[in-house]
This record gives sequence, structure tokens and C-alpha cells, in this order.
Amino acid sequence: QVQLVESGGGSVQSGGSLKLSCAASGNVIRAKCMAWFRQVPGKEREGVAAIGRYGITKYADSVKGRFTISRDDAKNTMYLQMNNLGPGDTAMYSCAADRTNTFACSMSLGAQQYNDWGQGTQVTVSS
Repeated sequence: QVQLVESGGGSVQSGGSLKLSCAASGNVIRAKCMAWFRQVPGKEREGVAAIGRYGITKYADSVKGRFTISRDDAKNTMYLQMNNLGPGDTAMYSCAADRTNTFACSMSLGAQQYNDWGQGTQVTVSS
């Protein structure tokens, strides 16, 4: 099992930026394939970005060019740099790890691929 804790959420004006962090602990060998998701009440969870081995990344079209996912393996931490935020980015952001894959990551943006989840951090963007 991997424990994941998000931080860095908050309130920001449109056009602003935030950087989210996801600290992993426990069985971190099971945290090589990771992703960020977001969800608002009444809507389905949306995969935002995924990161695998060798820095391979994948982004949802809705955030491509504005968000950057990265990781620091020495710190067991994953990041999501969010720029040019708009009201449509308001959501609860959660990080997740796929513990079934430690070598070849699926790079999936589907929530069903992931097993361990953080509690989430709220991002609110005002117009």
C-alpha cells in the first residue's frame, strides 16, 4: 500500500497559477505509475495528467499546454504545476498510484487503473 498526501491547493484568480504536491510514503516501489485527477460535485472524475518511468507524461486535452506534471523520485513526490487557471479548473484534485505496474506504466487517465489515492486538495478559481 502507498500513502499519498496532496498539498498546495487554494483559491486563485483567473489567470493565476498553483503548484500541487503529492507526497508518497509506504511501499513507494508501487508508486512508479502515478496520475492527477480532478472532480466536482455531480460530475465524473476526470483524469488530468499521468506520469510514468523515464519522465513519460500524458495530459488531458483540457489542460494540455497549461499544466505540467513532474516527479522527484529522491523525495518520493509528484507535482502538478497549473498555469493560466480558469473557473473551469475549479475542482478537488487528487493524486493516485497504480500499484499493479512498477515497470511498464499504462499511462491511463482512467480512474479504474489506479489503486491508491490521496484525500484530495481543493482548487478554487474565481473569475
